[in-house]
Amino acid sequence: MKTKKLINAGADAVDEMLQRVLAAHPRHLYAVGDMPRAIIARNGPRKGKVGLVIGGGSGHEPTFLGFVGKGLADAAAIGNVFASPPPDPIIACAKAVDGGTGVLFMYGNYAGDVMNFDMAAEMLALDEIEVRTVLTTDDVASAPADQRDRRRGVAGNVFIFKSAGAACDLLYSFDDVERVARHANARTYTMGVALSPCSLPQTLRPNFLIGEGEMEIGMGIHGEPGVAREPLRPADAVTDELMDSILREMKADRGDRVAVLVNSLGSTPMMELYIMMRRVKSRLDDAGLVIHTSLVGNYCTSLEMAGASITVMHLDDELQRLIDHPCDCAMFVR
Repeated sequence: MKTKKLINAGADAVDEMLQRVLAAHPRHLYAVGDMPRAIIARNGPRKGKVGLVIGGGSGHEPTFLGFVGKGLADAAAIGNVFASPPPDPIIACAKAVDGGTGVLFMYGNYAGDVMNFDMAAEMLALDEIEVRTVLTTDDVASAPADQRDRRRGVAGNVFIFKSAGAACDLLYSFDDVERVARHANARTYTMGVALSPCSLPQTLRPNFLIGEGEMEIGMGIHGEPGVAREPLRPADAVTDELMDSILREMKADRGDRVAVLVNSLGSTPMMELYIMMRRVKSRLDDAGLVIHTSLVGNYCTSLEMAGASITVMHLDDELQRLIDHPCDCAMFVR
């Protein structure tokens, strides 16, 4: 059975989306010349500031292009649906945001992204632009704790990018921006659950199959297999399963502060997210942890996939200041 989408031609969906995103948010965004896949913040880049370039495949909106703006990312390179951007828009982004003190690449830990961003970094080195890379690896389900470098980057990108973007905006040195980015990533944990599949615009067919009464714990944002397929249970029980994994690994002390995100994977409504958030708050209260920041909504989606993820960042004084630092983006303001 084919799915229904409000698109014209599947092959044109990303470019048509980007045309209207740029038209809808001219105060925040512009594209580099004739390269609409290189999205730049109007008020972000400046001389003496480390440039922050993020990026990845389309279909996860508002990740990545929605987080381009002052105080967060300076640019985003945009790929096809669930596909890495090629090197050209990545290079264009880096050149547009280079303030003379280096450019930091940040993106999720996926093989295609690593290959293309690394290729771009090598080509930028020929133009004497220093590039460093920090991969996001917050997906607890995707590898054991002792193999954190193999994990995927998912909704925790929001807090990790936010911390690094604030450090850039505050004119931290390149060394300190990189340190902050790695520190933020190391203290961010995400677990998700999928209830139904999504479908690519080009195929209009579900990208995986799941039974009517089933859920999959730990499924990736492109439909990568999770860690367990189980009967669907009430929201509190599902939330407990996700929080058990996060709290077991985070090892926080009573009185510690956290930032929390309950994220829709695309079609899960706000009512259900807030029901989950209610249980998250209860679990954190029981653990003696204090919620400093909470976000609920669509932040890192998977087209129309039904399901949700929970992200917890274990704050310290520095990360709290950076999370609180103002930002002004097309789809995210604090």
